[in-house]
Amino acid sequence: MSYAHSAGTRSGRLLLLLPLQAVSLAGLGLLVTGPLAGRWPLSAEDGVNRALADRREAVATALSDGMSLLAGTESIVALTLVAVLALLLVPRIARWREAAFLAGAVAAQSAVFLLVTLLVGRARPDVPHLDAAPPTSSFPSGHVGASTALFGGLAVLAAGRLRGGRRGLVVGMLLLVPLAVAASRVYRGMHHPSDVVAGLLNGVCTLLVMTYALLRSAPGGSTPAGLPAPRTRPDGAAPDPMPDVTPEPTPNIPPGTAAHAAAVPAVRAVPMVPAVPAGPRRAVVVRHPHACGDGTAARVRALLQRHGYPDTEQTWTATTAAEPAGALAARVAEADTALVVVCGGDGTVRACADVLSGSGIPLAIVPCGTGNLLARNLRLPSDPDTALRAALTGTAVGLDVGRIHGDGLAPTRFTVMAGAGFDAAMVRDASARLKQSLGWPAYVLSALRHLGDPRMRLSVRLDGAAPLERRARMVVIGNVGSLQGGLPLLPDARPDSGRLEVVLLDPRGVAGWLAAAGHLLARSGSRASGQRPGARPDRRAAGGALEYFSAERIELRFARPQPRELDGDAFASGTRLTAHVEPGALRVCLPGRAPVGQAGATGATGAPEQTGAPEQTGAPEETQPAARATAPGTRPDGVH
Repeated sequence: MSYAHSAGTRSGRLLLLLPLQAVSLAGLGLLVTGPLAGRWPLSAEDGVNRALADRREAVATALSDGMSLLAGTESIVALTLVAVLALLLVPRIARWREAAFLAGAVAAQSAVFLLVTLLVGRARPDVPHLDAAPPTSSFPSGHVGASTALFGGLAVLAAGRLRGGRRGLVVGMLLLVPLAVAASRVYRGMHHPSDVVAGLLNGVCTLLVMTYALLRSAPGGSTPAGLPAPRTRPDGAAPDPMPDVTPEPTPNIPPGTAAHAAAVPAVRAVPMVPAVPAGPRRAVVVRHPHACGDGTAARVRALLQRHGYPDTEQTWTATTAAEPAGALAARVAEADTALVVVCGGDGTVRACADVLSGSGIPLAIVPCGTGNLLARNLRLPSDPDTALRAALTGTAVGLDVGRIHGDGLAPTRFTVMAGAGFDAAMVRDASARLKQSLGWPAYVLSALRHLGDPRMRLSVRLDGAAPLERRARMVVIGNVGSLQGGLPLLPDARPDSGRLEVVLLDPRGVAGWLAAAGHLLARSGSRASGQRPGARPDRRAAGGALEYFSAERIELRFARPQPRELDGDAFASGTRLTAHVEPGALRVCLPGRAPVGQAGATGATGAPEQTGAPEQTGAPEETQPAARATAPGTRPDGVH
């Protein structure tokens, strides 16, 4: 399977979300005009329109007239055409994918808008109108949706290209335009407040679909067309190799104390050693029977044969619901094992990592699951065959894992993220059928069902310090930081840092959700443009919707039982979670010797194949990552 074919398939599946978006928005419109019409806050909308109509003045009317004209059909079409032509004609290399993204976002938003207005009939507010009323329904606002698609799309492109303070200024100004258009449409008596909210929702959802379908699924890279691939530095040089170092053992002193900080020795360099022990070369292959089909399994078997693992030295075991790692523990215990290959998603990788952590046996990941977040954060190729080939000719690197337990949750490990609240409910309620047909977008549909879930009360205890009392919609502990498409939920997380990162998400209303999404998209754009991450992010961001912490040990207590998840697998609800990091406990085969943890790349990027490497090399070399030292005076939560 080629990268282009894989990317095209993903893009096609993602675009199937647009009809679902139209149906969902139409359903919302029918609720607004039906059962919910007489309930607050919808019952107060007429009063809002009348109050604004009674307080109109010349300056505000002139400003609203300009914004309404800017978002009119003729202006949107003309501006979109100019922007598309600029993307194609101004750069030395035409940016076809970005041009298609922008034009597609505006066109798709318009198609959804027209379909919804055919299904939902809503009269315009009963106040004097300052514009001629078009024949379409008041729900949703077409002006607002179109301006969100156009100016929001330009903001996405600007976030991926500009740097420094200029990026924030330009992106902020572009995002203000749809909000100003929304206010002007209500002020001019053309829409109810809920109409413009629906218009914003239509535009934002369309941008999300088009961003992931066209910008994040590009063959050969996951960044917008024309941007440098995340595996290269901004100056075009090759990435710095990971140091061949390993941390000294840390004394058994409680982390977070002054004695612990003083006792942690400096990292020392060690020479690279062969990853394969002397004696027979035996590989154990763990296969998820549904994620890894017969064709993929046959190619894995053949690749292992070509790299020095004959059939007689391959032991295969299938996962089950009762044994998510199959019989891996028994197979490893019964004979010396040179390599474990896991063919599955994040849940299967997590279960195998729980068995292998601390054993020294290298693990090769063949991404076959729905999310494959660990593989994406490590920049492994998305194609299973290429991922295995790169792993077999690459380097075994010691990566951190998180060890976690709680009430009703036996001690286990995770490699990606552990969470409670909104994200865990989303994982728990995602349709298995949709996950199989759509892939990770099935989680988006599940998330929409939980946007209105109540906030939770919790306490956060970091490295034994005093508990912090908080309210939030979700809490995530991360060993790596990026979600699908390179969205940096935990921008400072690295799987070789010797620490775990924590984020609390607590958006208040629509504005809070938009602020959080804008902040994450802006950081995603900076990574896509090839910029290196800077200092640790501010503790609070997006107007308080996001709050970050960092620690070696995290203890969470919830006032009420909350749904919980580990690496995309749902676990029983509970009131406690305690996690700590196990530095360098899991050896993972990575392509080449590129640095890990900066997951701006997804899917197809990966590392280039080592074409000069002999097929019979078999297993990777070994190197251990450097533990990132904590600066003197740094608090356990990462705040200076």
